Amino acid sequence: MTSLLLQRRWEMIKRITFISFIGIIIIPLTVELFAYYVSSDRPVVSSSVGTSNLNELIRKNRTLKKGITGLSPKGFYIVIDTARNLIFLKEGNRTILKALVSSGSGNILRDPTGKREWIFDTPRGEFEVKEKIAAPKWIKPDWAFIEEEEDIPKNWEDRVEEGVLGDYALAFGNGYFIHGTLYKRLLGRNVTHGCIRVGDEDLETIYRFSRVGTRIYIF
Repeated sequence: MTSLLLQRRWEMIKRITFISFIGIIIIPLTVELFAYYVSSDRPVVSSSVGTSNLNELIRKNRTLKKGITGLSPKGFYIVIDTARNLIFLKEGNRTILKALVSSGSGNILRDPTGKREWIFDTPRGEFEVKEKIAAPKWIKPDWAFIEEEEDIPKNWEDRVEEGVLGDYALAFGNGYFIHGTLYKRLLGRNVTHGCIRVGDEDLETIYRFSRVGTRIYIF
């Protein structure tokens, strides 16, 4: 019983930490956009009250930025925005790389027997690089054959497919990878089975800067 309670508390702490981190990323962007909006070249009614409010907003924005600086993870880490299909390679508060990706489609595939179902979403949360793989081979799961209306092979060798994952792959658990793609024209769209597809040059940079244990934040 005690072990179960400790496990639940640890899971709750992890969720709170992840939500806080995503807030760290999104809040300053929102504040900056709002500050830009209110201080843009739009016609405004000039008043001492309006100027005072704007100055107060700018001051709070600067204070918020200073506080956030000390909260960002140390070293290199990866952030993936599945809504906008963007990947960021960051070091502290500095963005090393920003690139288009493709993430999960959200489509649902059902086994013809009705016994199994797959939802092709990219998982959200905090992860880490489990393995770095050069020249990765795809071991096709059952759903890949069902989707193509092919028989599921009995031999493991018949599941191996080369060249479809690009030159590099970063595994982050449960069969999910950040990897290359043959379908570069689809970057920026939600079209994958859950993995993150990245263009060749951007993937090479991310692979080079990443290590086993590099943190990955997906939202």
